[in-house]
Amino acid sequence: MTPTQPSAPQSSAPQSSEPQPAAPGSPHRPVIAALAGVGVRRYTTGQVILDGIDWTVRAGEHWALLGANGAGKTTVLRLIGALMFPTTGTVEVLGHRLGRVDVRELRAAIGLVSGAQKVPQDATAHTVVLTGATGTVQPLWRRYDDATRERAGQLLAELDCKELADRPFGVCSGGQRARILIARALMADPSLLLLDEPFNALDLPSREDLIDALHRLAAGRPELATVTVTHHLEELSPAIGHAVLLREGRVQARGPVAEVLTGARMTACFGRPIEVSRHEGRWLARSGRRA
Repeated sequence: MTPTQPSAPQSSAPQSSEPQPAAPGSPHRPVIAALAGVGVRRYTTGQVILDGIDWTVRAGEHWALLGANGAGKTTVLRLIGALMFPTTGTVEVLGHRLGRVDVRELRAAIGLVSGAQKVPQDATAHTVVLTGATGTVQPLWRRYDDATRERAGQLLAELDCKELADRPFGVCSGGQRARILIARALMADPSLLLLDEPFNALDLPSREDLIDALHRLAAGRPELATVTVTHHLEELSPAIGHAVLLREGRVQARGPVAEVLTGARMTACFGRPIEVSRHEGRWLARSGRRA
């Protein structure tokens, strides 16, 4: 069984003979992931990791997931990546509820980029991208036909790293590796792309290259939904239109970035004075001294 998205809800409004696609953020776009009353507790200690999380991601939306260390960001990402189950509440991804679907098949339809991913360091960038077609660490050469190999090359070009095709992954820079891993995640043509701190340890030029690549990706794939976990507003591309703020396992705020990424909300989330500004679609956060 291949995971599929639920159909968009029907509207009672008169239908035009030339229907137009719903804009990102529209309630008429298919739901990609939905969390309802989700809680996660550590069985051994009873520690509350997440509590009462309600959140919906729709097709074409690009979300930032922000919060201090220990706020629960990675746990949320693992839930919608079908890598773990909630203690309470429900999680639905691509039209399937966790606990009622073979998560192995569901994971194959979700793109995940994380620094914890293991890939062969001596493999070329092209080979690393190819492994995304089979979801394996090592390449399964008999499974890659000419069309698959060509697609891997096209994705490297889309992420602006075609020239790295024959370079060993282990000698690529941090920014180059991040873009290669995104190309790998796209091999399965996912509807949902999860980015777990993709900017970690990148220098300024590499960070900006990756931001540019993600911005182009969003523009070129209007149905793709993304969730980016990050600690820094400066790492958000102009394509990010929504944000969630987590504090101690609870949602502090969620919604359009203009409403969520304010100084007052960021201050409440991180527990220290934060000033937020925006210029040409890019964000800047500054923290002053505590009174």
